[in-house]
Amino acid sequence: MGSRRAGLRRGRWHEEGPEEAPPRKAETCALCGRPILPGARASRHHLTPKLKGGAKLPTVLLHQICHSAIHARWSEAELARRLADIESLRAEPELARFLAWIERKPPDFHAGTRMSATLKATRPRR
Repeated sequence: MGSRRAGLRRGRWHEEGPEEAPPRKAETCALCGRPILPGARASRHHLTPKLKGGAKLPTVLLHQICHSAIHARWSEAELARRLADIESLRAEPELARFLAWIERKPPDFHAGTRMSATLKATRPRR
């Protein structure tokens, strides 16, 4: 009998079902430069947000805390307009302070991220 596709995980079908994704090799966070250890929280950041036409454009792998720091500070429109590359993000003073802080943390460090007051004020209430 042929193999059966049992579940979709991280955008790919796995033959055996909804198990954990295979362990990945250590990679480097494109934003902070620290290693992303196997099992650490990480996600892909669309350099041009998907909502602004970036669904099929390049992505970079980031620690989840680094990814959350970006989206807590800027709207999708602002990211698309002026922060669509890693160098622009690193040059932002607000993110530079975060990067100086996070570089002293271990590679698998994670903490919650709060949205900036400016961004929070522009978002509609739920």
